[in-house]
Amino acid sequence: MEIIGKISKGSKMDQVYIPKNRAGFSIGDYVVIKPLEEEKPIERLYYHGIKNLEPIKINIIDEILGIIYNSLNNYDNIIITGSFLEEGFNFNDIDIILITKNKINTDIIKMSIERKTGLKAHILVLNNKELIKGIETDPLYQMMLSKCVAKKRFVYKTNNVKNYKLLDLHLIKSKVLLDNFDVLSGNEKYNLTRNMIAISLYIEKGRVNNELVNENIKKYFGLKDIQEIKQNIINKKDFLRKYKLMYNKTSAKILERTSHDTKQK
Repeated sequence: MEIIGKISKGSKMDQVYIPKNRAGFSIGDYVVIKPLEEEKPIERLYYHGIKNLEPIKINIIDEILGIIYNSLNNYDNIIITGSFLEEGFNFNDIDIILITKNKINTDIIKMSIERKTGLKAHILVLNNKELIKGIETDPLYQMMLSKCVAKKRFVYKTNNVKNYKLLDLHLIKSKVLLDNFDVLSGNEKYNLTRNMIAISLYIEKGRVNNELVNENIKKYFGLKDIQEIKQNIINKKDFLRKYKLMYNKTSAKILERTSHDTKQK
């Protein structure tokens, strides 16, 4: 790997700055600095809500971007999100949002990613209009973009549009946990719980992000770490009791707001 930098003037010593998110160069490593024979373009990624990322993950992202670049003629952006970006290595798949106005078959891209990285890829294909609508109406879209790595810089300034009928449909997905607790994996339980808590917070606060949702999950269920859900080491009786209370409370809020909006019309 090569990192291209520019010499900056310092008070006592001139210096070369390199990004903290990098692969192959650790603090304390000896490196060679030499002038470029010809100017090369600098490949830059855009990090949102991420302070640091392990070098191996940066390598994987580079591999994925290369696969998509070689597979598609045109796209607006590629966004990496999900648990892959959380600290540590408790992941076995990677979530990708592909922004394009073209209809594409993602099967070949998924197969190439799994073959090269060993990770299963979940690819969500959207155009810009669909993404903006999702951010306005679905708290999970806000969570996805609160921590992500993007191929290109993006700025989405949107207003919250609380569509309570749509939120009700999103919440119903989380009812699966109440009826199928014993057959669900830890990750499935976490995703359904996250969906429910995100919707509840969205109704109250209007904006959500990963940190806010995870902190509220831990606080409400009395957990020390989110991994307790993901690793299936929670107390079933206590968890289901609290889960059902929160589900019913959130459902009642949505029903109340839906009735209110209907009367207003």
